[in-house]
Amino acid sequence: MKIKLLASVISLGMIIIGTQASAATHPQMTNDNGSPVGDNQNSQTAGENGPVLLQDGHLIQKLQRFVRERTPERVVHARGTGAFGEFIADKDISKLTEAAVFKPGTKTPVFVRFSTVIHPKGSPEELRDPHGFAFKFYTTQGNWDLVGLDEPVFFIRDAMKFPDMIHSLKPSPVTNVQDPNRLFDFFSHQPESTHMLTRIYSFRGIPSSYRKVDGWGVHTFKLVNAQGEVTYVKFHFKSHQGNEGYNIHQAMAEQGKDFNNLTNDLYNNIAKGNHPVWDLYIQTLKPEQLDNFAYNPLDDTKEWLGVPETKIGTLTLNKVPDNFFQSTETVAFDPSNMVPGIEPSEDRMLQGRLFSYADAHMYRLGANYQQLPINRPRVAVHNYNQDGIGDQAQTDSDVNYQPSVTEGSVSDNPAYKAVQTTLSGTTQQKLISKTDNYEQAGTYYRSLTQQQQDDLIEALGGDLAKVKNIQVRQAMLSHFYKADTTYGTRLTMWTKDNIETIKALAKKLN
Repeated sequence: MKIKLLASVISLGMIIIGTQASAATHPQMTNDNGSPVGDNQNSQTAGENGPVLLQDGHLIQKLQRFVRERTPERVVHARGTGAFGEFIADKDISKLTEAAVFKPGTKTPVFVRFSTVIHPKGSPEELRDPHGFAFKFYTTQGNWDLVGLDEPVFFIRDAMKFPDMIHSLKPSPVTNVQDPNRLFDFFSHQPESTHMLTRIYSFRGIPSSYRKVDGWGVHTFKLVNAQGEVTYVKFHFKSHQGNEGYNIHQAMAEQGKDFNNLTNDLYNNIAKGNHPVWDLYIQTLKPEQLDNFAYNPLDDTKEWLGVPETKIGTLTLNKVPDNFFQSTETVAFDPSNMVPGIEPSEDRMLQGRLFSYADAHMYRLGANYQQLPINRPRVAVHNYNQDGIGDQAQTDSDVNYQPSVTEGSVSDNPAYKAVQTTLSGTTQQKLISKTDNYEQAGTYYRSLTQQQQDDLIEALGGDLAKVKNIQVRQAMLSHFYKADTTYGTRLTMWTKDNIETIKALAKKLN
């Protein structure tokens, strides 16, 4: 009897000790107002079988917050993966720009977000798509956002066409299914898209790893030095890990094994200490050199082929975010976020993005989205933007206007005025004079290996064979033929063979 009693005492003591240890290692659960929660398992009810009480503030808050967990999905770049890192500048380019981020030896914290452009959140990462490669540099002069792609060019050159292009690439408003008939109907009217389509239907359209893609700013920008002199620039991040991608068969096989392969590959390698690295290169042109090409260098459907590159720094990604939503989902990249020494060029597509990106973020996250921790600059912010949902500025001055004689009021500085650009001519609405829609697409096709060309023909020809409108299909084939006769001829034959196969199969099924 004594032995049983002793055992009971010991057991009770262990329970008490365990409870004390548990209380010590687990913080007290609270509501959003900080008040402690007494029961997170059971709702307050009117007796054993009575209804749930509206006064149960903890229950109400849990349900309210749960149905508000999702911000509106990005229209484009919805499926994303982010990581933290640092950029180290290693070449003196002060003759080109006064941007502090490029001062040799400067280490700048960076957040990078990789993404697919068209497909929704949760979609398989092996689907063919352009891929975003966006950078937020937390510089000593404020945040600089370089919002680019894993390709050096884009489909269109004018922001006027962007909503239509995205509508054609997204699922049909009737069937909610993506349809090659819709996208090629649109692109058959956009010959400048030939280059980007060729790249996307090659191995680059389905990368095997985010570590194994290059990053481009795509657009032309301006570097401005302390004397106000302008140099046009393109940015290119070259991967130390090389460039790799899947053909359609490899992608389907990988999707069956892991449809989150790009995220898992990036995060697993960073966790192991295998930190991916990219070198930043720039290409530069003086304003007087812009007319030296058969194409317009400000056209974002073009590369600057033959213009030498100069390495100016290195980017390393070394930390996985602690929380997906608070970093990757709420990060807001905006091409208009620039710093002294970097300005936009007259690139028509870039000019449209300078408005649309900030406007999209204000819709998704509210007017104060740049006060969120992931978007907040690492330098003090002083202005009179005020109020609105999510405002955390904690202003304490009666002065919310400028200019003012009041001590402590903010002032501007003419040293940071935008550079003056000489203008000529009249306002207009017309196509650029130098289009050169096909040459670079042919150059890229001929740069591929025989196997890569075969994979391109199979992927692109397979989708073209699904196009029912003969006029649309012929227009697309003519674009590729003008890029390279062999390319166009092979696509035509492949498409014809696939159409016959589809017809035969349909006849057999009927």
